[in-house]
Parts: sequence; C-alpha cells; structure tokens
Amino acid sequence: MKFNELDGVRVLVDFPEHGIKKGDKGTIVDISAYKGETSYLVEFSDNYGRTTAMFCIPACHMKKYYDSMTEQIMDSD
Repeated sequence: MKFNELDGVRVLVDFPEHGIKKGDKGTIVDISAYKGETSYLVEFSDNYGRTTAMFCIPACHMKKYYDSMTEQIMDSD
C-alpha cells in the first residue's frame, strides 16, 4: 500500500517505548528513504491536539485508515 503525507494510519503493533498501542491512530508528517527503505514519520496526538509521540515507522507496521489525497475514510474502526 502506498502512503502519502497527511494520511491517517493505525499501527498494527505496540510501541511501548513511545506509549503507543496496537490500533492507535496517527498522521504521517514526513516520508524519507535510507538505503532503499522507506520510513514514515508519524505523529500521535491527544484529544486536545497536543503531540504525545512522534517517531518513524516502517510501512509493514501500519495500515491506512484515511487517504489524504481522496479525503476518504478507508477504515472506520
């Protein structure tokens, strides 16, 4: 699956070192590549819009639930 900046994603695994649990939602804020591997900087925030965590996640550990290009919700869970 192709990801774009500002896509909404749901993580598929826990990231306890960041306080993020499987199923938490975040927003892709940057995309980078290093040695052929694409990495996505994902920001997580609380209900007040304050950033609670921001770190790089490989595509295999997330699923898109909101497509920023089409403005469509792909997964409403």
